[in-house]
Amino acid sequence: MHSRFQLLLLGWLLLFSTANAGEICRPTALKCEYLITPLGVDAAHPRLSWQQADERKNARQTAYQISVSEDLATLQTKPLWTTGKINGSTRLTNYTGKALQPFTKYYWSIEIWDQDGKKTPATISWFETGMVNSANWKGAWISDNTDIALKPAAQFRKTFAAEKQIKSARAYIATGGLYELYINGQRVGNQRLDPMYTRFDRRSLYVTHDVTSLLQQGQNAIGVILGNGWYNHQSTAVWFFDKAPWRNRPTFCMDLHITYTDGSSAIVSSGKDWKTALGPIVFNSIYTAEHYDARKEMPGWNTANFDDSKWQSVIYRAAPSMNIVSQQLHPIENVEEIAAQSLKQLNDTTWLFDLGRNISGVSKLSVQGAPGTVIRLIHAEQLNKQGFADLSNIDVHYRPTDNTDPFQTDIFTLSGKGTETFMPKFNYKGFQYVEVCSNNPIKLTRESLVGYFMHSNVPAVGNINSSDTIINKLWWATNNAYLSNLFGYPTDCPQREKNGWTGDAQIAVETGLYNFDGITIYEKWLADHRDEQQPNGVLPSIIPTGGWGYEWGNGPDWTSTIAVIPWNIYLFYGDTALLAASYDHIKKYVDYITSISPSGITTWGLGDWVPVKSKSPVPFTSTAYYYADALILAKTAKLLGKNSDYLTYSTLANKIKSAFNKEYLNSNTGVYAEGLQTEQSVALYWGLAPDNLKSKIAKVLAESVVANNYHLDVGLLGTKSILNALSENGYPEVAYKLAAQKTYPSWGYWIVSGATTLFENWDINRSSDLSRNHIMFGEIGAWMYKGIGGIYPDELAPGFKNVRLSPSFPEELTHFSVSHDGPYGKISSSWQKEGSKIIYTVNIPANSGATLSLPEKLRRSIYENNKQVIVPATGLPLGAGIHTLEIKI
Repeated sequence: MHSRFQLLLLGWLLLFSTANAGEICRPTALKCEYLITPLGVDAAHPRLSWQQADERKNARQTAYQISVSEDLATLQTKPLWTTGKINGSTRLTNYTGKALQPFTKYYWSIEIWDQDGKKTPATISWFETGMVNSANWKGAWISDNTDIALKPAAQFRKTFAAEKQIKSARAYIATGGLYELYINGQRVGNQRLDPMYTRFDRRSLYVTHDVTSLLQQGQNAIGVILGNGWYNHQSTAVWFFDKAPWRNRPTFCMDLHITYTDGSSAIVSSGKDWKTALGPIVFNSIYTAEHYDARKEMPGWNTANFDDSKWQSVIYRAAPSMNIVSQQLHPIENVEEIAAQSLKQLNDTTWLFDLGRNISGVSKLSVQGAPGTVIRLIHAEQLNKQGFADLSNIDVHYRPTDNTDPFQTDIFTLSGKGTETFMPKFNYKGFQYVEVCSNNPIKLTRESLVGYFMHSNVPAVGNINSSDTIINKLWWATNNAYLSNLFGYPTDCPQREKNGWTGDAQIAVETGLYNFDGITIYEKWLADHRDEQQPNGVLPSIIPTGGWGYEWGNGPDWTSTIAVIPWNIYLFYGDTALLAASYDHIKKYVDYITSISPSGITTWGLGDWVPVKSKSPVPFTSTAYYYADALILAKTAKLLGKNSDYLTYSTLANKIKSAFNKEYLNSNTGVYAEGLQTEQSVALYWGLAPDNLKSKIAKVLAESVVANNYHLDVGLLGTKSILNALSENGYPEVAYKLAAQKTYPSWGYWIVSGATTLFENWDINRSSDLSRNHIMFGEIGAWMYKGIGGIYPDELAPGFKNVRLSPSFPEELTHFSVSHDGPYGKISSSWQKEGSKIIYTVNIPANSGATLSLPEKLRRSIYENNKQVIVPATGLPLGAGIHTLEIKI
């Protein structure tokens, strides 16, 4: 009765909240640890956040009160913990009450007071704790074997009885490798490739599932399939993941917690009473493909009535790591189904499907055929001259020891039992084309195969639209490339490598954060950084790694991710937690660079990777990042109250800046080094250029771009800086023409050449080593928000508490609109040219503000409601709400 009363009460409270949805002001977007009603929360002091829904001009929060309780009925009257009324406008705080108990649902409410001192009704949400401590696991780690060369995937099962009516049930599962979980024949959840890739011998993740609806009173069955993932890498390539120190046959540990309606509970755990057998997945590799023999299927293997008398006993295994923590992030999913755009029959046994766009993910084939028919599905980004799938651009680092594991080629053997469907469980690929060939003739139609765009399903938080179709397509292609390279960690490409290249990620982090709510992925990946850092502070160039990357490609121009990404999370979310968690590691990293670079100039690094023709010296670009790291460290020290460190690293940053300018800057001409596009722009973007010389330095950069007919002459590092340096130093028109360029070398050249993602190389006619789905040149996606839309975070009021607005109005554009859903709500900035004026409309969410900056020539040409508005040099303050300004040009 108590449970039923709680449900009725929750329904009434939610109805009450809904009934007040039309109120002028209310709390909304309640999240715990940046997720909506998460399960498995292990944080001792979880972060609680909210927004103020209020469309009034200058709307703001003046106070808030949070209450937390295990009992919904007493949430408002006798809570477990309450903040009391806290004056202020914060929208993020931590639970600081008594220690949270494991496996417990906690309700929390938020009330806010508006600018008039009026209190809103409470909005209610909840979160649920998980293991909290690794000692709370009951299950044993089990497997079927210890042979790392054994190819077929193991299946596991257990039956049990639930004799009472079930109120709720949670499954907690941790694995070395990947898993799919089934209860009573039904797959649990929509996630793919769980749990996420980590440095398995230092940290393992567990996943929590609500399985209440899948259980039944009476007999039940649990089924588990284990895949290799990165834990047992059987394919061989130049990164030696097959020699990773953690490598072993996949294993898992599971606890199923059942709560009955009478208040009693039970735990069903992994142990010796489970049984195992090899299944129809005869080979699986996260790197290459999956092979499936439908003749080996065992219908009903994961149901209670299945006869498992011929199955084997399991064996006990040691845990990959004793550090087992909850996976708290947006999971990988099959996010979008993509129909084939065309189908060609190339010969009697070969067909070619074209999805019409490049994606990361899998294909699903439905087909009929004779028993034993072997079908190969070759996934490629390009075709050869004969029209067949061509893997030559992406298989260059693969080192197969035989021909049994062809690259990006699934192998499906038919059982001959009607229409059969195959989709890999433990692999993904990068592809546009699927060549389907068989040893026996088969009949296919365009509907026989679909593709699934698969990636971490981070919510979209940005949008761009303009009068320039190239800009629009570039934004879409950049997002496709970003998502194609997000699998619980940022990767370089979804086919050739799937590696967490640090350089690619630090270049693209702002693009990711403007467009997607990616904090949970980046927080996980920075934990990977902390796991991988050597005692001397060195980080590998790819993270996670099985050992490769500590001696190549890992200078500050790449592995500055340890500082750059936490700093950007702070700017975009206003949250210092990741900076605090990373602080000692940033410090250790900067101290190492200092130890090998006593002059302030460092020679450690990879340099401006894949330049068009001119490459800046490695010491130039690496020292710029060394400076950025030292400056971020100093600023973080100040934020965290570490005053001595602030003085130390501020001094270091100044030393580096002074050494850099002494070494490379000609003060008379404004030329850095050889005056290359990368050199001029890097110095401006990363803040190394002296204030009194910025205009001269920017002029040299702009003249270089114009002299090159608005074409790029940069590599990876230069693409991060060049558009921003131009836009932010008086040359937005030059930046736009460079960004919208349609001929080689440029981003737009890829688009007019048919690209639906970003490429790895400016030259699209290279015969090899040209991934067609790379994010490393992806800063242009962030620049669109900044350089044209004018939306910037404010370091002094981060998390878009104050929005820095600095739009530009390129001559060739007639309209441009951009929006970003920030921590306080949706920010939008849009403009439309109408004759000799521009109508500029901006929307600032409640509880935040903005500062509008415009070029000097426009500051006295602004009107609002037909009244002139003077924009000071320091910027025009704008409160929350919609502002429509008329700019005369």
